[in-house]
Amino acid sequence: QPCLNIAQQLSAVESAITAAKRVLIHDHIDHCLDHDTAQVLEEMKALSKLL
Repeated sequence: QPCLNIAQQLSAVESAITAAKRVLIHDHIDHCLDHDTAQVLEEMKALSKLL
């Protein structure tokens, strides 16, 4: 039972980190859309590799 609990907790932590990463990236994308298009395009390409 303790091993199952640890696995469930690790899975929950992993899911929370993935969700937080997604929120941060989306927020950054929204911020970047207000800036120079060429620079934004390069940043979007780099960010897409992290998704």
